[in-house]
Amino acid sequence: MSGIDFYRCGTCGNVLARMKGEHLSRSCCSNTLTKLETNITDGATEQHVPMITKNDGDIQVVIGSVLHPMLPEHHIEWIALGTGEKTEIVYLKQGTEPKAEFSGVSTGMVYEYCNLHGLWEAKF
Repeated sequence: MSGIDFYRCGTCGNVLARMKGEHLSRSCCSNTLTKLETNITDGATEQHVPMITKNDGDIQVVIGSVLHPMLPEHHIEWIALGTGEKTEIVYLKQGTEPKAEFSGVSTGMVYEYCNLHGLWEAKF
């Protein structure tokens, strides 16, 4: 669908994205990057699955059926949208609600990254 792969540096924590057809140097801090596998279901107390509401070509994304914590020690770093035509990332701040809005889309994937529990996705 979106053709996005995400990789994480085990030393500095940087997350890099590779879009379909783009070359990505798979090293950072002199280490090989680890490809992040996405989770799609959540059995944890804190909910991680992106909840998506569609409205006339716009989507609203909320992380979790109960809002995910946004504390310094446990938070959502970003929410990303991937379609066949575009990629958008909304970076979140600790202490704010884990929400994002995207315009002009009808289908695609939403990804979110939790600093403790990794990468999550939902298709819409």
